[in-house]
Amino acid sequence: MNEVLKKGVVLDFKRLIDYSEGSIISKLILNNKGGNITLFSFDKGQGLSEHSAPFDATIHLLEGEAEITLDGKPYKVKQGESFILPANHPHSAKATDRFKMLLVMIKGELN
Repeated sequence: MNEVLKKGVVLDFKRLIDYSEGSIISKLILNNKGGNITLFSFDKGQGLSEHSAPFDATIHLLEGEAEITLDGKPYKVKQGESFILPANHPHSAKATDRFKMLLVMIKGELN
């Protein structure tokens, strides 16, 4: 198991990643055969182009606001809200305001 942070400690994910002007930052928190957890920060106007992944994932907005597009349909997601991305469906993300998110990818199916 490859871990960036120790287990058994209280974490404030928002404080574990900063913003960078005009950029996207990612920080791998946990990665193992069951999936991974990654923190992201997006400066306003930044985004990830449309892509798909072979696994289900959840996005949890820790701060700010984003537009998540799934199968061509845009969704506004705000701080404190979450969004489930199903495996093999095209999606993208754009920072309508700068935002931080926690991405949890499960290597298997969510039931």
